[in-house]
Amino acid sequence: MNDASGPVGAPLDAFASLQESTEVKGDAKGGAPAQQSKKRILLAAGLVGAGVVAVVGWILLRPIEVVVLTLFPQPVEIALSVVGRVQSRDTLEIRSKNAGQVAQLLHDEGDIVVKGAPLAVISSDVESAEATAASAREQAARAQFALTQLALTRAETLAAKGAVSSAALDNAKAAAKSAQAAMVAATSDRRAASARLGEFIVRAPMAGVVLLRPVDNGQVITPATTLFQLGSASGREIDAEVDEAFADDLRPGMAARAAPSGSSVIFAAHIREISPRVDPATGGRTIALSPDAGTALPPGRTVDVTVVIGVRPDALVVPREAILESGANPHVYVVDSKGMVNVRPIKIDAWPSLNAIVTGGVSAGDKIVLIPSQTRPSARVRPLETKALLPAPGG
Repeated sequence: MNDASGPVGAPLDAFASLQESTEVKGDAKGGAPAQQSKKRILLAAGLVGAGVVAVVGWILLRPIEVVVLTLFPQPVEIALSVVGRVQSRDTLEIRSKNAGQVAQLLHDEGDIVVKGAPLAVISSDVESAEATAASAREQAARAQFALTQLALTRAETLAAKGAVSSAALDNAKAAAKSAQAAMVAATSDRRAASARLGEFIVRAPMAGVVLLRPVDNGQVITPATTLFQLGSASGREIDAEVDEAFADDLRPGMAARAAPSGSSVIFAAHIREISPRVDPATGGRTIALSPDAGTALPPGRTVDVTVVIGVRPDALVVPREAILESGANPHVYVVDSKGMVNVRPIKIDAWPSLNAIVTGGVSAGDKIVLIPSQTRPSARVRPLETKALLPAPGG
């Protein structure tokens, strides 16, 4: 039984019938076998060519497959994704009160220091000499005071026995008071000189970690030169810049998800503060986020942050690559029930998201062409439904 069908089966059946007819006629007339064989070959070639043309035509005229996505309502998280950087909550620039040459740097970047710890020593030869001289003057004054005290004691003893006059006793008392005043003055001078010398030792005003040390030993500095940048030992925050167009939708206390860049570890955070100032250079506002748990994050670490604004329970989303002219006149290709491609203008939510949130122009159940370059308006296609799930916008 012959089951040949379709564009190839008909030419083959015709070829078989003609072959049998030709063989019968050739035998009846007794023609030359070579001539009859040549005719059969030419006839067979023509029929095969016709079959090939029919097959190619059938393939070319068959509608092409295009990948489509059927829209359906789904909960969509409205979120804003930004990149932030870990900062110490309190940051201080450490400088010297005096100009001079850096004699010794006692700490480097990353060191943890306690409050009052010496950080650097600035060369202070003159101040050191003055402090030494003041200390020597204080010692001399103390010695002189001790001598006058001895003389006063002897004068008082002799005066009690009537061996010295009252005038001599008064002179001894005056000399002791003068020596005492000189000693007090010398002590004050010594303390002042020590204080001036102490200003050449730069100390940490708070406990923290050294974030930056932009100078080297031997470098000549001024009071405007930053020696260290010191960050608080506890209290990390994440600073990020948000476009001013979206910053108005943010509020302190809003929840966020954060993950160090390149890491799969996600931790919770919340907005602590929103700067009211707009940077004129970037058009952005700075937000500060605090991790909800004691996450160990070194200052300067880059963090991917997603601030959760809210959730729309029944939203329609379309991949942005499926949208044509997404700026001024957004539209998509929709395949109808007959396989015809139609142009459909749509409205898109202005909120930044991975997939566009469509607010008008299409409905649930519409089949959207995912790769518009595969087809054109009014073309007939065979829709190939994708099973891939769309990631939520803002995620």
